[in-house]
Amino acid sequence: MKQLKDKVAIVTGASSGIGYEAAKLFAREGAGVVVCARRAAQLNALVAEIAGAGGRAVAVAGDVTDEALSARLVEAALDVFGGLDIAFNNAGMTGHACPMDELSIEDWRRTLDVNLTAAFLGAKHQVPAMLARGGGSLIFTSTFVGHVVGFPGMAAYAASKAGLVGLCRVIAAEYGARGIRANALLPGGTDTPMGRSVANTPEALTFVQNLHALKRLAQPAEIARSALFLASDASSFMTGAAMVVDGGVSISRT
Repeated sequence: MKQLKDKVAIVTGASSGIGYEAAKLFAREGAGVVVCARRAAQLNALVAEIAGAGGRAVAVAGDVTDEALSARLVEAALDVFGGLDIAFNNAGMTGHACPMDELSIEDWRRTLDVNLTAAFLGAKHQVPAMLARGGGSLIFTSTFVGHVVGFPGMAAYAASKAGLVGLCRVIAAEYGARGIRANALLPGGTDTPMGRSVANTPEALTFVQNLHALKRLAQPAEIARSALFLASDASSFMTGAAMVVDGGVSISRT
């Protein structure tokens, strides 16, 4: 039995990494998927790959900081698939890495706009569509950085991603009685283009791997499977949670 049979999902940040793998997995599990990222060519290739495997997907390209895009994503879900049940608000950026006192207000604002404000804008439009279906599941990609660990040079990233945990908990409290669940997914180091931009030398990669109890990075598909759990009825009594999927980085001192 497919876990998302007859469901409709939005996945942002879908052109690579965790979002790319989640979009394919959600489609394999029966969902109609609206995929979003800035790069239209990569999105169209993803839609073709999903269709080639027998799945259903449609691409909507744009910048997640634009509120009009949030509305268009929901409209696509309604127009193409008839509703909305799942939203994986996954798009994000690391931002400019530097000591906090050297961080410009422009870099601070851009990182918070992409990682936190865009998720708020997405949820603002997604929740009414889910209420019309009697409920749904919102998932936000946060991180262990700023939640259990402070990494030097990542003030804006840590603040924005930690903010997602607070946002999802308020949504969970406000809409739980009406059938909407909201959870944050907190991956550890993951082998994605964004992750490789941080661990960008062999020495840095080894250092980051060794922070984890498992002594390796996650593969994007592993994190996507955790997103599937939060999207599906397998997590039906779970809301307002910060679900750590971090390979033991938060507990490891070895």
